Amino acid sequence: MNTGPQNDWFEKDFYKTLGVSKDASDAEIKKAYRKLARKYHPDANPGDSKAEDKFKELGQAHQVLSDKESRAQYDQVRAMGGGARFTGSGGPAGGSGGGFDDVFSDLFGGGGRTRTRSPYGGGGGDVPPDLADLLNGFGGGGYGGGGFGGGYSPPTKGGDIKSNTTLSFTEAINGASVKLNMPGGKPLTVRTPIGVKDGQKIRLAGKGKTSPNGGEPGDVILTVHVKPHPVFTRDGDNLRMDLPVSFDEAALGAEVKVPTLGGTPVKVKVAPGTPSGRTLRVRGKGVKTKKGTGDLLATVQIAVPKNLSKEAKAAVESFRTATEGEDPRAGLLDKAKAS
Repeated sequence: MNTGPQNDWFEKDFYKTLGVSKDASDAEIKKAYRKLARKYHPDANPGDSKAEDKFKELGQAHQVLSDKESRAQYDQVRAMGGGARFTGSGGPAGGSGGGFDDVFSDLFGGGGRTRTRSPYGGGGGDVPPDLADLLNGFGGGGYGGGGFGGGYSPPTKGGDIKSNTTLSFTEAINGASVKLNMPGGKPLTVRTPIGVKDGQKIRLAGKGKTSPNGGEPGDVILTVHVKPHPVFTRDGDNLRMDLPVSFDEAALGAEVKVPTLGGTPVKVKVAPGTPSGRTLRVRGKGVKTKKGTGDLLATVQIAVPKNLSKEAKAAVESFRTATEGEDPRAGLLDKAKAS
Protein backbone atom coordinates (compact mmCIF):
# COMPACT_ATOMS: atom_id res chain seq x y z
CA MET A 1 0.00 0.00 0.00
CA ASN A 2 1.32 3.48 -0.88
CA THR A 3 1.40 5.52 2.33
CA GLY A 4 2.48 8.89 0.89
CA PRO A 5 -0.91 10.66 0.55
CA GLN A 6 -2.27 9.54 3.93
CA ASN A 7 0.89 10.79 5.58
CA ASP A 8 0.16 14.16 3.90
CA TRP A 9 -3.07 14.42 5.86
CA PHE A 10 -1.26 13.83 9.16
CA GLU A 11 1.85 15.86 8.39
CA LYS A 12 0.63 18.79 6.26
CA ASP A 13 -1.39 21.68 7.59
CA PHE A 14 -3.55 22.59 4.59
CA TYR A 15 -4.95 25.61 6.44
CA LYS A 16 -1.44 26.95 6.88
CA THR A 17 -0.67 26.22 3.24
CA LEU A 18 -3.53 28.50 2.17
CA GLY A 19 -2.84 31.02 4.94
CA VAL A 20 -6.30 30.75 6.53
CA SER A 21 -7.57 29.83 10.00
CA LYS A 22 -9.12 26.45 10.80
CA ASP A 23 -12.55 28.04 11.10
CA ALA A 24 -12.25 29.87 7.76
CA SER A 25 -15.41 30.02 5.65
CA ASP A 26 -15.68 28.39 2.21
CA ALA A 27 -15.49 31.85 0.63
CA GLU A 28 -12.30 32.70 2.54
CA ILE A 29 -10.68 29.43 1.48
CA LYS A 30 -11.64 29.98 -2.15
CA LYS A 31 -10.37 33.57 -2.14
CA ALA A 32 -7.06 32.62 -0.53
CA TYR A 33 -6.52 29.78 -3.00
CA ARG A 34 -7.18 31.96 -6.05
CA LYS A 35 -4.78 34.64 -4.86
CA LEU A 36 -1.94 32.20 -4.20
CA ALA A 37 -2.64 30.09 -7.31
CA ARG A 38 -2.22 33.16 -9.50
CA LYS A 39 1.06 33.98 -7.74
CA TYR A 40 2.59 30.52 -8.07
CA HIS A 41 1.01 29.38 -11.38
CA PRO A 42 3.64 27.75 -13.66
CA ASP A 43 2.73 30.14 -16.48
CA ALA A 44 3.71 33.06 -14.24
CA ASN A 45 6.90 31.33 -13.07
CA PRO A 46 8.41 29.51 -16.07
CA GLY A 47 11.22 27.16 -15.11
CA ASP A 48 10.75 27.70 -11.37
CA SER A 49 10.44 24.22 -9.85
CA LYS A 50 9.83 25.61 -6.34
CA ALA A 51 6.88 27.66 -7.57
CA GLU A 52 5.54 24.58 -9.38
CA ASP A 53 5.78 22.50 -6.19
CA LYS A 54 4.08 25.26 -4.22
CA PHE A 55 1.31 25.43 -6.84
CA LYS A 56 0.71 21.69 -6.49
CA GLU A 57 0.58 21.99 -2.68
CA LEU A 58 -1.99 24.76 -3.00
CA GLY A 59 -4.09 22.61 -5.32
CA GLN A 60 -3.96 19.67 -2.92
CA ALA A 61 -4.94 21.86 0.04
CA HIS A 62 -7.81 23.49 -1.87
CA GLN A 63 -9.05 20.16 -3.18
CA VAL A 64 -9.44 18.83 0.36
CA LEU A 65 -10.70 21.95 2.14
CA SER A 66 -13.13 23.09 -0.58
CA ASP A 67 -15.26 19.95 -0.17
CA LYS A 68 -17.29 19.81 3.06
CA GLU A 69 -17.06 16.04 3.47
CA SER A 70 -13.34 15.76 2.79
CA ARG A 71 -12.66 18.80 5.00
CA ALA A 72 -14.54 17.21 7.90
CA GLN A 73 -12.64 13.94 7.49
CA TYR A 74 -9.34 15.83 7.25
CA ASP A 75 -10.11 17.72 10.46
CA GLN A 76 -10.92 14.44 12.22
CA VAL A 77 -7.77 12.76 10.96
CA ARG A 78 -5.65 15.73 12.07
CA ALA A 79 -7.30 15.81 15.50
CA MET A 80 -6.92 12.06 16.16
CA GLY A 81 -3.64 11.40 14.36
CA GLY A 82 -1.51 13.82 16.38
CA GLY A 83 0.98 14.13 13.56
CA ALA A 84 2.01 10.43 13.63
CA ARG A 85 3.81 8.91 10.64
CA PHE A 86 2.47 5.62 9.36
CA THR A 87 4.04 2.71 7.58
CA GLY A 88 2.57 0.24 5.19
CA SER A 89 2.55 -2.43 7.87
CA GLY A 90 0.08 -0.55 10.01
CA GLY A 91 2.36 0.82 12.75
CA PRO A 92 3.87 4.25 13.28
CA ALA A 93 7.32 4.66 11.78
CA GLY A 94 9.95 4.13 14.43
CA GLY A 95 7.49 2.79 17.00
CA SER A 96 4.85 0.22 17.69
CA GLY A 97 1.19 0.09 18.41
CA GLY A 98 -2.11 1.00 16.78
CA GLY A 99 -1.10 2.36 13.39
CA PHE A 100 -3.25 3.61 10.53
CA ASP A 101 -6.20 1.23 10.99
CA ASP A 102 -6.37 1.95 14.72
CA VAL A 103 -6.64 5.69 14.20
CA PHE A 104 -9.50 5.30 11.75
CA SER A 105 -11.22 2.73 13.95
CA ASP A 106 -11.11 5.31 16.75
CA LEU A 107 -12.64 7.87 14.44
CA PHE A 108 -15.49 5.76 13.15
CA GLY A 109 -15.77 2.75 15.45
CA GLY A 110 -15.17 4.20 18.91
CA GLY A 111 -13.01 1.38 20.30
CA GLY A 112 -11.75 -1.19 17.89
CA ARG A 113 -11.88 -2.29 14.27
CA THR A 114 -15.39 -2.13 12.94
CA ARG A 115 -16.30 -4.85 10.50
CA THR A 116 -18.94 -3.82 8.00
CA ARG A 117 -20.00 -5.14 4.68
CA SER A 118 -18.64 -2.89 1.96
CA PRO A 119 -20.90 -1.91 -0.95
CA TYR A 120 -17.76 -1.47 -3.08
CA GLY A 121 -17.17 -5.19 -3.58
CA GLY A 122 -14.90 -7.74 -1.95
CA GLY A 123 -17.54 -9.30 0.29
CA GLY A 124 -16.62 -7.31 3.39
CA GLY A 125 -14.22 -4.82 4.78
CA ASP A 126 -12.72 -3.33 7.88
CA VAL A 127 -13.64 0.30 7.24
CA PRO A 128 -16.97 2.13 6.93
CA PRO A 129 -18.31 2.72 3.42
CA ASP A 130 -17.74 6.48 3.57
CA LEU A 131 -14.10 5.92 4.46
CA ALA A 132 -13.58 3.39 1.67
CA ASP A 133 -13.65 6.21 -0.86
CA LEU A 134 -11.19 8.15 1.26
CA LEU A 135 -8.70 5.30 1.37
CA ASN A 136 -9.20 4.77 -2.34
CA GLY A 137 -7.94 8.30 -2.87
CA PHE A 138 -4.99 7.63 -0.56
CA GLY A 139 -3.96 4.70 -2.69
CA GLY A 140 -3.58 6.86 -5.76
CA GLY A 141 -6.95 6.10 -7.33
CA GLY A 142 -7.84 9.75 -7.56
CA TYR A 143 -9.64 11.76 -4.91
CA GLY A 144 -12.19 14.32 -5.97
CA GLY A 145 -11.72 13.55 -9.66
CA GLY A 146 -8.12 14.81 -9.80
CA GLY A 147 -6.30 12.32 -7.59
CA PHE A 148 -3.23 12.79 -5.44
CA GLY A 149 -1.22 9.75 -6.47
CA GLY A 150 -1.72 10.21 -10.21
CA GLY A 151 -0.46 13.83 -10.34
CA TYR A 152 -2.24 17.13 -9.77
CA SER A 153 -4.28 18.66 -12.56
CA PRO A 154 -4.51 22.46 -12.12
CA PRO A 155 -7.96 24.07 -12.01
CA THR A 156 -9.28 25.41 -15.29
CA LYS A 157 -10.79 28.83 -15.82
CA GLY A 158 -14.54 29.02 -16.39
CA GLY A 159 -15.92 29.79 -19.84
CA ASP A 160 -16.54 33.29 -21.18
CA ILE A 161 -19.99 34.70 -21.90
CA LYS A 162 -20.46 36.92 -24.97
CA SER A 163 -23.02 39.72 -24.87
CA ASN A 164 -24.03 42.79 -26.91
CA THR A 165 -25.55 46.16 -26.10
CA THR A 166 -26.58 49.21 -28.13
CA LEU A 167 -26.05 52.76 -26.89
CA SER A 168 -27.14 56.12 -28.19
CA PHE A 169 -24.37 58.39 -29.45
CA THR A 170 -24.60 60.55 -26.31
CA GLU A 171 -24.60 57.51 -23.96
CA ALA A 172 -21.44 56.22 -25.62
CA ILE A 173 -19.70 59.58 -25.17
CA ASN A 174 -20.77 60.12 -21.53
CA GLY A 175 -20.95 56.50 -20.31
CA ALA A 176 -24.13 54.64 -19.36
CA SER A 177 -25.46 51.91 -17.07
CA VAL A 178 -26.47 48.79 -18.99
CA LYS A 179 -28.39 45.80 -17.63
CA LEU A 180 -27.40 42.49 -19.24
CA ASN A 181 -29.52 39.33 -19.14
CA MET A 182 -27.22 36.55 -17.97
CA PRO A 183 -27.66 32.75 -18.12
CA GLY A 184 -29.69 31.64 -15.14
CA GLY A 185 -31.90 34.72 -15.18
CA LYS A 186 -29.84 36.95 -12.88
CA PRO A 187 -29.19 40.33 -14.55
CA LEU A 188 -25.78 42.01 -14.52
CA THR A 189 -25.55 45.83 -14.38
CA VAL A 190 -22.51 47.30 -16.13
CA ARG A 191 -21.23 50.86 -16.34
CA THR A 192 -19.71 51.45 -19.77
CA PRO A 193 -16.53 53.53 -19.97
CA ILE A 194 -16.71 57.19 -21.01
CA GLY A 195 -16.08 57.61 -24.72
CA VAL A 196 -16.64 53.97 -25.71
CA LYS A 197 -16.48 53.46 -29.48
CA ASP A 198 -18.76 51.57 -31.87
CA GLY A 199 -17.64 47.93 -32.05
CA GLN A 200 -15.45 48.19 -28.94
CA LYS A 201 -15.27 45.08 -26.73
CA ILE A 202 -15.31 45.40 -22.95
CA ARG A 203 -14.01 42.54 -20.78
CA LEU A 204 -15.73 42.10 -17.41
CA ALA A 205 -13.32 39.92 -15.47
CA GLY A 206 -14.77 37.20 -13.25
CA LYS A 207 -18.38 37.67 -14.41
CA GLY A 208 -18.52 34.65 -16.72
CA LYS A 209 -19.17 30.95 -16.19
CA THR A 210 -18.11 29.15 -13.02
CA SER A 211 -15.06 26.88 -13.21
CA PRO A 212 -15.91 23.16 -13.07
CA ASN A 213 -13.04 22.38 -10.70
CA GLY A 214 -12.38 25.33 -8.40
CA GLY A 215 -10.55 27.61 -10.80
CA GLU A 216 -11.27 31.24 -11.58
CA PRO A 217 -14.61 32.09 -13.18
CA GLY A 218 -14.64 33.19 -16.81
CA ASP A 219 -15.27 36.69 -18.13
CA VAL A 220 -18.11 38.50 -19.86
CA ILE A 221 -17.11 39.91 -23.27
CA LEU A 222 -19.44 42.83 -24.03
CA THR A 223 -19.52 44.26 -27.57
CA VAL A 224 -20.86 47.83 -27.77
CA HIS A 225 -22.80 49.13 -30.76
CA VAL A 226 -23.37 52.90 -31.06
CA LYS A 227 -26.30 54.48 -32.89
CA PRO A 228 -25.46 57.32 -35.32
CA HIS A 229 -26.21 60.94 -34.34
CA PRO A 230 -28.19 63.22 -36.69
CA VAL A 231 -25.61 66.05 -36.36
CA PHE A 232 -22.33 64.77 -34.95
CA THR A 233 -19.86 62.09 -36.01
CA ARG A 234 -16.80 60.92 -34.13
CA ASP A 235 -13.20 61.27 -35.29
CA GLY A 236 -11.03 59.83 -32.53
CA ASP A 237 -11.59 62.13 -29.56
CA ASN A 238 -12.91 64.92 -31.80
CA LEU A 239 -16.49 65.51 -32.88
CA ARG A 240 -17.27 66.57 -36.44
CA MET A 241 -20.30 68.31 -37.91
CA ASP A 242 -21.38 70.28 -41.01
CA LEU A 243 -22.11 73.94 -40.32
CA PRO A 244 -24.53 75.53 -42.82
CA VAL A 245 -23.93 79.27 -43.44
CA SER A 246 -25.62 81.64 -45.85
CA PHE A 247 -23.83 83.20 -48.81
CA ASP A 248 -23.77 86.64 -47.26
CA GLU A 249 -22.38 85.24 -43.95
CA ALA A 250 -19.58 83.51 -45.81
CA ALA A 251 -18.91 86.52 -48.08
CA LEU A 252 -19.19 89.32 -45.56
CA GLY A 253 -18.25 87.47 -42.37
CA ALA A 254 -20.48 86.78 -39.39
CA GLU A 255 -20.75 85.34 -35.88
CA VAL A 256 -22.92 82.21 -35.84
CA LYS A 257 -24.14 79.79 -33.16
CA VAL A 258 -22.69 76.25 -33.25
CA PRO A 259 -24.39 73.41 -31.30
CA THR A 260 -22.42 71.23 -28.88
CA LEU A 261 -23.20 67.67 -27.80
CA GLY A 262 -25.64 67.94 -24.91
CA GLY A 263 -24.48 71.45 -24.02
CA THR A 264 -25.03 75.16 -24.60
CA PRO A 265 -24.37 76.40 -28.16
CA VAL A 266 -21.17 78.40 -28.65
CA LYS A 267 -20.60 81.42 -30.94
CA VAL A 268 -18.04 81.06 -33.71
CA LYS A 269 -16.69 83.75 -36.02
CA VAL A 270 -16.88 83.12 -39.75
CA ALA A 271 -14.23 85.23 -41.45
CA PRO A 272 -15.17 87.29 -44.55
CA GLY A 273 -14.63 85.28 -47.72
CA THR A 274 -14.85 81.89 -46.00
CA PRO A 275 -15.21 79.18 -48.67
CA SER A 276 -17.41 76.12 -48.39
CA GLY A 277 -15.44 73.21 -46.93
CA ARG A 278 -13.30 75.22 -44.51
CA THR A 279 -13.20 73.66 -41.03
CA LEU A 280 -13.59 75.78 -37.90
CA ARG A 281 -12.22 74.39 -34.62
CA VAL A 282 -13.99 74.81 -31.28
CA ARG A 283 -11.54 73.64 -28.61
CA GLY A 284 -12.60 71.48 -25.68
CA LYS A 285 -16.03 70.57 -27.04
CA GLY A 286 -15.20 67.05 -28.19
CA VAL A 287 -15.05 63.68 -26.41
CA LYS A 288 -13.84 63.63 -22.79
CA THR A 289 -11.44 60.79 -21.97
CA LYS A 290 -8.84 60.04 -19.30
CA LYS A 291 -6.17 61.42 -21.62
CA GLY A 292 -7.98 64.72 -22.22
CA THR A 293 -10.82 66.30 -24.18
CA GLY A 294 -11.07 66.53 -27.95
CA ASP A 295 -12.35 69.42 -30.08
CA LEU A 296 -15.45 70.15 -32.13
CA LEU A 297 -14.64 70.48 -35.84
CA ALA A 298 -17.32 72.38 -37.79
CA THR A 299 -17.02 72.26 -41.58
CA VAL A 300 -18.60 75.21 -43.37
CA GLN A 301 -21.21 74.37 -45.98
CA ILE A 302 -22.65 77.36 -47.89
CA ALA A 303 -26.40 76.95 -48.12
CA VAL A 304 -27.97 77.87 -51.47
CA PRO A 305 -31.66 78.88 -51.27
CA LYS A 306 -33.98 76.79 -53.44
CA ASN A 307 -36.75 79.35 -53.79
CA LEU A 308 -36.02 83.07 -54.31
CA SER A 309 -38.50 85.89 -54.00
CA LYS A 310 -38.59 88.52 -56.77
CA GLU A 311 -36.59 90.88 -54.60
CA ALA A 312 -33.98 88.24 -53.75
CA LYS A 313 -33.69 87.17 -57.37
CA ALA A 314 -33.19 90.77 -58.44
CA ALA A 315 -30.50 91.20 -55.79
CA VAL A 316 -28.63 88.10 -57.01
CA GLU A 317 -28.81 89.33 -60.59
CA SER A 318 -27.44 92.67 -59.50
CA PHE A 319 -24.61 90.85 -57.70
CA ARG A 320 -23.86 88.87 -60.83
CA THR A 321 -23.62 92.03 -62.86
CA ALA A 322 -21.38 93.61 -60.25
CA THR A 323 -18.97 90.63 -60.25
CA GLU A 324 -19.10 89.89 -63.96
CA GLY A 325 -15.34 90.08 -64.34
CA GLU A 326 -14.66 87.35 -61.77
CA ASP A 327 -14.37 83.71 -62.86
CA PRO A 328 -14.32 81.14 -60.00
CA ARG A 329 -13.11 78.48 -62.48
CA ALA A 330 -10.23 80.47 -63.91
CA GLY A 331 -7.33 78.17 -64.77
CA LEU A 332 -9.28 74.99 -63.95
CA LEU A 333 -9.26 73.67 -67.54
CA ASP A 334 -5.54 74.31 -67.91
CA LYS A 335 -4.82 72.48 -64.62
CA ALA A 336 -6.92 69.54 -65.77
CA LYS A 337 -5.00 69.28 -69.04
CA ALA A 338 -1.66 69.52 -67.27
CA SER A 339 -2.45 66.54 -65.03
